Amino acid sequence: MDAHKPLLFVGDNKQGELQQIANDMRTCGWTVQHASDWDQAGLYLDKQPCEVGLAHLNPKHLPAKTELDELVDGKQTEWIALVDTPALGNCNVQQLIHSLFFAYHTIPGDAARLDSVLDHARAMARLSFSECGQNEQADNEYEMVGSTAIMRQLFADIRKIAAVDAPVLITGESGTGKELTARAIHERSKRAQGPFNAVNCAAIPANLVQSELFGHEKGAFTGANQRKAGHFEATAGGTIFLDEIGDLPLDLQVNLLRFLERHCIQRVGSSQEIPVDVRVLAATHVDLETAVAEKRFREDLYHRLNVLTIKTPPLRERQEDIEVLANFFFHKFRCEKSSRLTGISEQALTIMHQYDWPGNVRELINRMRRAMVMCDSRLIRPADLGLERRKSKRVVVTLEQARDKVEKNTIHTALMRNQNNVSRAAQELGISRVTLYRLLEKHHIPHAGKH
Repeated sequence: MDAHKPLLFVGDNKQGELQQIANDMRTCGWTVQHASDWDQAGLYLDKQPCEVGLAHLNPKHLPAKTELDELVDGKQTEWIALVDTPALGNCNVQQLIHSLFFAYHTIPGDAARLDSVLDHARAMARLSFSECGQNEQADNEYEMVGSTAIMRQLFADIRKIAAVDAPVLITGESGTGKELTARAIHERSKRAQGPFNAVNCAAIPANLVQSELFGHEKGAFTGANQRKAGHFEATAGGTIFLDEIGDLPLDLQVNLLRFLERHCIQRVGSSQEIPVDVRVLAATHVDLETAVAEKRFREDLYHRLNVLTIKTPPLRERQEDIEVLANFFFHKFRCEKSSRLTGISEQALTIMHQYDWPGNVRELINRMRRAMVMCDSRLIRPADLGLERRKSKRVVVTLEQARDKVEKNTIHTALMRNQNNVSRAAQELGISRVTLYRLLEKHHIPHAGKH
């Protein structure tokens, strides 16, 4: 049990039922700080941050939503509402809970259940609010996230390919993370201390491709006022990633083939060969074999690049990762939205699983960022994702299933944030290592077992 679990309790502590709840929570290990009203709660939070708040909602003395907006948005606290069962029929109570509270608990109720709800709210507060103002572990926003078999195979292939220095051809649909895969190979290779240079061949004008890739001498063409090193020279000692290699003009393909054969480049306007030590990773979303058959891509270059191949899977082939990805990016981008936003609704998750994701992970990221901006409630809805018009089958989810899903995602996110370190993840979640290992087995969550 955590030695110090602060809890801010807002309500009339002279009321018998509320007094009993406060005592029960103290027995469960919570350090209860009482505030008689919301104004007093705000003053307390100004002086002493608290991860969890428990507030009694009385329909006869209900605060206006606008009065609570600043308190809920401005403080790093997850709030649980305490309500008498009849009060749940009050529209104002319903709207207030839906807009501003993490969850609610009915009076009278089970103390163990309330303790569990408070623990979960505290864990979510730690995961969510601790991200704001901190540097991410990776500079790129499109982190590789996934625990499905197809992703575990991808990670294994990356480790194998990183151990050698041969060219690599990365295939896959747009938005599946081909550049991320290339970067992961580089970072795990012996060239990790050298530069990683990503070049989109399709984005360079045809008349400038040779100069951009291989450089030029002064006076080589109109406007060449000085010597310029190309991308290959600038990446010496590292890895160059040529994205959309299928769009490289045929005449330039010869130069790339020459480099792969001789590891030398020639600047435009020079006949001198310059040795350059660079590993080439190339990617394409088109079928290069078809391009070879149609004479749009050189067969000899294809075979040179195709020494090692790796495919990034489309999102529709890794359905189980959709919710993990959605929650990962929800927490990553949370600082762009008000703190009242607590998660993704079951309806939104259902539709996300039914959607084909033609734009793959990149589209999921863009839709999640849209939702962070458009959502004006506690949970992201289908409309916030721009998927409200998609037809969906009615899915019945039990309370136990919903709790298990939230628990699994919370644990998975904690492990990712702590680089799979079980001890740190357990500390962040407020549970023991033994409990976390039990939950990992329960939810079949893979982990490296770091301590």
